[in-house]
Amino acid sequence: MIFITGDTHGRFERVEAFCRRFQTSQDDILIILGDAGINFSGAEYDRPKKRMLESLPITIFAIHGNHERRPGTIESYKEKLWRGGKVFYEEDYPSLLFAKDGEIFDLNGKRTIVMGGAYSIDKAVRLVYGWGWWEDEQPSEEIKQYVEQQLERAGWKIDVVLSHTAPLKYEPVEVFMQGIDQRSVDKSTEIWLDHIEEKLSYQKWYCGHYHTEKKIDRLEIMFEHFDNFCADIE
Repeated sequence: MIFITGDTHGRFERVEAFCRRFQTSQDDILIILGDAGINFSGAEYDRPKKRMLESLPITIFAIHGNHERRPGTIESYKEKLWRGGKVFYEEDYPSLLFAKDGEIFDLNGKRTIVMGGAYSIDKAVRLVYGWGWWEDEQPSEEIKQYVEQQLERAGWKIDVVLSHTAPLKYEPVEVFMQGIDQRSVDKSTEIWLDHIEEKLSYQKWYCGHYHTEKKIDRLEIMFEHFDNFCADIE
C-alpha cells in the first residue's frame, strides 16, 4: 500500500502510531509532502530521528520542503533509481528516501512527478537564532528547466503531481499567518507552479506546506491526515 500525509517537521509520533494501528510493513510506502524535518538540525541531532524512522515497518518517501536541507548537498547521501525515478538515500537508513525534483516515479501505476521547495516566511527568525535556513529552499532555474523538460517528454500529461507548496491560484489565503505582509513573501515558486498547472493534463495534485487540510477541484492540501494514495481516482 502507498499512503500520503503532510508536513511532519521532525515529529513522528503520529507516523509511529499510524504504522502500529494499520500494521504496516516495509513494503508499504508513506509519502511525506515536504518539511519532513529529517535533515534540519545537523547530523548529530537528526540521527536519532532517522534511527527511529528506520526502525518503523514502512518506507518513507519524502519530497523537498523549505524547512530542511536538500539531500543532494549532504555528503552522506547517495543517489539511486527507485520506481523509475532518482532518489537520495543514506546507506545507514535505506528506508528513508528523498525524491529528486523533476523525477517521474511509478507509484501504483500512476506516473507521478515531484516538484518540491517553497519560500520560508520565518527566514529572518531562523537566521537570527541560528536555526537552519538554506538559500536553495526554492527550486532553482535549473530545476525548473529540468521539470519542464520532463513534462515536455511526457507530452504535458501526467497522472499525479507531488509538490510542497501550491500553485498561486490555490493558495489557502484564509489560513495565512496574521501580521505577515504578503507583499514581502517571495511567490516565485507558486507563480511558476501556476504556469505548470495551467498547461498540464493531470488527475490529482497533492501538496503540503500550509498546515491545513483542503480540497480544491483536483488539488488536495494535506497536513496531519493520512490517506491512501490516489484513493479518489481510477
